[in-house]
Amino acid sequence: MTAKKKCRYKRILLKLSGETLQNKEKGLCIDPEIIGDVAARIKTITEMGTEVAIVIGGGNIFRGLSGAARGIDRTSGDYMGMMATIINALALQNAMESAGLATRVMTSIEMNKVAEPFILRRALRHLSKGRVLIFAGGTGNPYFSTDTAAALRASEIGADILMKATKVDGVYTSDPMKDPEAKRFDKLTYSEALAGQYGVMDAAAFSLCMENSIPIVIFNFFEPDSMENVVAGEVRGTLISE
Repeated sequence: MTAKKKCRYKRILLKLSGETLQNKEKGLCIDPEIIGDVAARIKTITEMGTEVAIVIGGGNIFRGLSGAARGIDRTSGDYMGMMATIINALALQNAMESAGLATRVMTSIEMNKVAEPFILRRALRHLSKGRVLIFAGGTGNPYFSTDTAAALRASEIGADILMKATKVDGVYTSDPMKDPEAKRFDKLTYSEALAGQYGVMDAAAFSLCMENSIPIVIFNFFEPDSMENVVAGEVRGTLISE
């Protein structure tokens, strides 16, 4: 049995895409088996001693931008996307509670029947009591991505790092799925990441993290033990910082 790793970061903000929860082969936008595995992995990093907050996307259900491309008003489409993130948050909460984790969903759009409104003091109290937080509803405003919501919430709660889970192991010079010559960066500064326009996060998210000195790690969520390695300070991806 391998020894449990020690956490380097006391408080993290984990950005998960909605696509993490889906199973395209089975035609499921939320696969209970996959979401159960996600919950188990999150439980593992809480057992390392880190406080965990999560921002979840909604792309497995609906994206405002894709809706706009099909004729849906952008503002309406973005609000629909925010609702999709709340559906994902409730599904993830159920899976994590089944795994034995105390969890709270906090939304930027008030819906008191199913979740708490985001109130910073309350969020900080939950974290101090060891509860995992899921922030849903994006920023509560159209025209802002869930990446920006992740950077905003990371800044507000004083996260030590923003971990963005993707399907590739970092930032590349071009899409590694299409370009076999693409090269991976081990480290980038905020300015280099902004100037390079590598497509991993939007400019508003980078700017927020830069202003508040919050490092960003882009890592492969589907690689075994990847989250644990990042939390332990063993970055196997791309670190974006000052």
